[in-house]
Amino acid sequence: MRRPMVAGNWKMHGTRASVAELIKGLAEQVLPSSVDVVVFPSCLHVDLVAEGLAGKSVSVGAQNCATQGREGALTGEVAASQLADAGCSFVLVGHSERRALVGESDEVVVLKFAAAQSLGLQPVLCVGETQAQREAGQTLAVVSKQLSAVIDALGVDVLAGAIIAYEPVWAIGTGLTASPLQAQEVHAAIRAQVAAKSPKVAGKVRILYGGSVKAASAAELFGMPDIDGGLVGGASLNADEFGAICRAAGS
Repeated sequence: MRRPMVAGNWKMHGTRASVAELIKGLAEQVLPSSVDVVVFPSCLHVDLVAEGLAGKSVSVGAQNCATQGREGALTGEVAASQLADAGCSFVLVGHSERRALVGESDEVVVLKFAAAQSLGLQPVLCVGETQAQREAGQTLAVVSKQLSAVIDALGVDVLAGAIIAYEPVWAIGTGLTASPLQAQEVHAAIRAQVAAKSPKVAGKVRILYGGSVKAASAAELFGMPDIDGGLVGGASLNADEFGAICRAAGS
């Protein structure tokens, strides 16, 4: 039985004041003990969030890390070792916004995945297709290629210490959400791809759905057999909404 997870990606949002308010709201939520809950604040606020949620059943992750695992001469970047030192347990790698807007290739994603894991962080590997790719019938091929980049370079066993997040690019921040059946089809294909290399890893690896997840749609999405929780964007900035999504995962 895979333990559900709900992760909140705060993206480039938050001031010290608004983050403190959000932390306060999260601390007041009744979160199910059967669900792993993680939040991903901006790098500037990791310390604040880690301190504010100390003793709470909420882990902290980072939205990005350098391709180099340890400190060094890499101006503007943050090493996985620094993130671990700041209290992070997870890190997003390969998010579509970084692939599209910053130009991160599969090769860069692999380096970041390996760097994170080498320092004890759990990578959350983001995969997903654009609207044009879905309309062209390329969804499964695109997702498979992104996943294969990691498996081929590092071996399937690395996924035993990682999370996979399927985020259709066309559903991120648009209000559109893949139907539960659409999402399940891709999640099942991801699990089957991993199972072809290792049935044991495939049975254990958690695959989250991301893309305009709301409390109203969460229960039906999370009820699908291969959907193990959600990577939540905008809704994670509202403590009540995020808490409701977490409770949906626990039901």
